[in-house]
Amino acid sequence: MDPNKAYLAELIGTFLLVVLGDGVVGNVLLNRTKGQGAGWIVITFGWGMAVFVGVFCAAKYSSAHLNPAVTIAVAASHRGAVTWGMVPGYIAAQMIGAFLGAVVVYLFYADHFRVTDDADAKLGVFCTGPAIRNLGRSVFCEVVGTFVLVLPIFLMVDPAFALDLGASGKRDVTLGLGALGALPVGLLVFAIGMSLGGTTGYAINPARDLAPRLAHALLPIPGKRDSDWGYAWVPVVGPIIGGLLAALVSTVVMTVFR
Repeated sequence: MDPNKAYLAELIGTFLLVVLGDGVVGNVLLNRTKGQGAGWIVITFGWGMAVFVGVFCAAKYSSAHLNPAVTIAVAASHRGAVTWGMVPGYIAAQMIGAFLGAVVVYLFYADHFRVTDDADAKLGVFCTGPAIRNLGRSVFCEVVGTFVLVLPIFLMVDPAFALDLGASGKRDVTLGLGALGALPVGLLVFAIGMSLGGTTGYAINPARDLAPRLAHALLPIPGKRDSDWGYAWVPVVGPIIGGLLAALVSTVVMTVFR
């Protein structure tokens, strides 16, 4: 795997993920859009399809992590081709892609941000927040949501088998969201949003939340509120813990079943 191609793929894939994901939130929450008030199901389905698009664009070159929690879990598991030395490059690419995606969403909906008075809705286009503010519970919810995202990646794909290409020889396989296939992982994210998204908005991805939150802070959005930095650590720490727990549990489970 060429690291430079992998980093570029992560940047592009995460950019598309956020353009479509934050875009659907803007379409539902901002005033005078065609989709205003369409509701939670539209948001969760839109995010699922956003992941689908990001994954099928990046999978060939990076296995489409598109998420620092996934990258860290893969490196910690020692089961894929991504080493700890590649983790900073993956995460930097994901953060840059997510930031650029958030900027595009702002430019796209600039007129609608201007006619929207609800500052919380404007923030909600970019990043997540709790329905009931309980930081400990929110961390737990992000841990569980990310655990449910990452565990199938490890349970459904075993590089020890995927590496064997028969007469063609063997090659390294990089675990990631692309390991499940683009459509299944999109449906998985949709299911998580529908079932587990009601408490925190299911960030389950530090880059998807932190980089757009930074964009919200820096962009000249009229009538915006603060970027809620007191909560910003939750959708970073929770997903990383959830990803690491999924890697650990999958290792134990696969050891038992071998």
